[in-house]
Amino acid sequence: FFPSLDLKLGKKVNEGKTKEVYELPDIPGCVLMQSKDQITAGNAARKDRMEGKAAISNTTTSCVFQLLQEAGIKTAFVRKQSDTAFIAAHCEMIPIEWVCRRIATGSFLKRNPGVKEGYKFYPPKIEMFYKDDANNDPQWSEEQLIEAKFCFAGLTIGQTEVDIMARSTQAIFEILEKSWQPQNCTLVDLKIEFGVNILTKEIVLADVIDNDSWRLWPSGDRSQQKDKQSYRDLKEVTPEALQMVKRNFEWVAERVELLLKTKSQGRVVVLMGSSSDLSHCEKIKKACATFGIPCELRVTSAHKGPDETLRIKAEYEGDGIPTVFVAVAGRSNGLGPVMSGNTAYPVVNCPPLSPDWGTQDVWSSLRLPSGLGCPTTLSPEGAAQFAAQIFGLNNHLVWAKLRSNMLNTWISLKQADKKLRECTL
Repeated sequence: FFPSLDLKLGKKVNEGKTKEVYELPDIPGCVLMQSKDQITAGNAARKDRMEGKAAISNTTTSCVFQLLQEAGIKTAFVRKQSDTAFIAAHCEMIPIEWVCRRIATGSFLKRNPGVKEGYKFYPPKIEMFYKDDANNDPQWSEEQLIEAKFCFAGLTIGQTEVDIMARSTQAIFEILEKSWQPQNCTLVDLKIEFGVNILTKEIVLADVIDNDSWRLWPSGDRSQQKDKQSYRDLKEVTPEALQMVKRNFEWVAERVELLLKTKSQGRVVVLMGSSSDLSHCEKIKKACATFGIPCELRVTSAHKGPDETLRIKAEYEGDGIPTVFVAVAGRSNGLGPVMSGNTAYPVVNCPPLSPDWGTQDVWSSLRLPSGLGCPTTLSPEGAAQFAAQIFGLNNHLVWAKLRSNMLNTWISLKQADKKLRECTL
């Protein structure tokens, strides 16, 4: 990767209210995003210097982008370079702020009189605003964005691209919302921007996501807000008031690092009736790794050694780590049903079916005695995904990967459709 030495800066590409962007001649296709010690509100109608804000913002953004990238969201973020700067892929920015809201508050209430603060949106509500300081960032519709016929880095922004950004906005919001929940923090809303990567020509999450980008209410209580709203709400900006705002920003920067961790443990234990099923089981293990779930493989036969099967089961029940058992047994599957009848942990059958007797063999996994609850999936990847969905209920990092997979599958279908239509037109 890139050496963490002082980088040679090229020309300044852009300067915003809170950051500067520089070319990096030694790293083609990348830029340096340098934060400033400046806090603003109302399109810089209010503007103050806040000592240490650049480092706080950079920590927040770096953690958030790392979380999203590890989940599988495509972003411009490359790595943190210093306390106040990070390296990103060079993008041509799409001049739209995408806003995703779970709770009605702020400008939404002004634009929609009659809606009470606290109204919840299911699914979260997506809005877009055209970046135009002179006109106070007017709200735009999807139709306006498509009719603008923007073109960035050679990519024309049409219906497909608008749909991809809208879907991505919702997924990114939901991942961050889920990630804040273990700390009893409610993510109220979120503002993000996208760019077109000049090298790959694809739309990626770009710019920054810091404490200026969201509303964050501990315990869902607005009076405890820790985001930039605490600065917007100041009647007058005194040194003491600015210190209070800074403490809020520091509170977020400390806790944002916890988004990358989870207290929840979990593992998958694959039990195979014979080592001849190893290649099938290795696929389950490989798929578990993509979700960050540890997976162990064991050989045991419920027909030939039921006492040993139950002894192995007891071994995994006794150490307190939540476990999903996957039973891999072809022909007559006694393994899954015996496990399911003797443990309170989830068991899923994933039989390796042979082409000659597969249609008959599968019934031993499907036709179970009463009182047993082990589902059957024929796909090794499906068995791993089933386990991930169980662990995702209590592990936001696993859930984030599942949510990101859903988004990326949807995007690939959307792009395939666009490509096909371009070929046939």
